[in-house]
Amino acid sequence: MAYMLLIVEPTNQRSERTEEEGRALYDRMGNYAEELSKRGLLLACESLKSSRDAVRVQVRDGQSRLLDGPFAEAKEMVGGFLLLNCETREDAVAIAAACPAAQWCTVEVREVGPCYQ
Repeated sequence: MAYMLLIVEPTNQRSERTEEEGRALYDRMGNYAEELSKRGLLLACESLKSSRDAVRVQVRDGQSRLLDGPFAEAKEMVGGFLLLNCETREDAVAIAAACPAAQWCTVEVREVGPCYQ
């Protein structure tokens, strides 16, 4: 089964670290992803840039609406993700608990599946 681990972090967290600190955390996550890949569990993994440079798109009544970041109402942002191929939800939760980002972010575990279920 496929599970997505969403790395959810406070929007201001990155600006509170030095570049050196940020690179060290990024390297820890890269090493963790490499370990998961060697175990055959990792399907994809990416870090996302800050939401301050993002854009949200909505289409209502045929009209597009764009909202540029940063998003004032947001207290958290998705900072990255890992897409896993695990046997069970419990396996995915165990991988999330071992994820280095769980020490400074929240790791949300979601099973991949159709939105109508």
